[in-house]
Amino acid sequence: MAHRVRINDGLSVDTGQPTREELEHLAGEGFKTVVNLRTAGEQNQPLSPEAEGEVARKASLDYLHIPVASTDPRPEQVDQFRAKLSGLPGPVLVHCASGKRSGAFAVLQIARQEGLSGEAALARAKELGFDWKSPALEAFVVRYLDQGM
Repeated sequence: MAHRVRINDGLSVDTGQPTREELEHLAGEGFKTVVNLRTAGEQNQPLSPEAEGEVARKASLDYLHIPVASTDPRPEQVDQFRAKLSGLPGPVLVHCASGKRSGAFAVLQIARQEGLSGEAALARAKELGFDWKSPALEAFVVRYLDQGM
């Protein structure tokens, strides 16, 4: 999978957490907002959520932090992400540690916009290059879409 996956004109997923240097260059690449789905204290974070927010704001980027546990994404967190996303300047770069959470949230966003079922959303995720290798995450995506969470 590529380092960045372009979902559409307004949304991209980074398959890792951007470094300080990468954040400092995002505005020059056209991005307007960074959304971080990592929780504070996760292992191998180049920047804490607070430090990342400071770097992003200094680089003239809007910044949103929604802490999502890698093993326990919640429907209300997806709802919060989707609600906030509509008011953020784009294009938006969303990330977590590996692209699993951020990819799932981005796919859920476009799936809801396009009226996709859970299985259709999983197919779209694969088309985009996401291979989550997580039956639990895939089941979450299907439940969120098919049960109207």
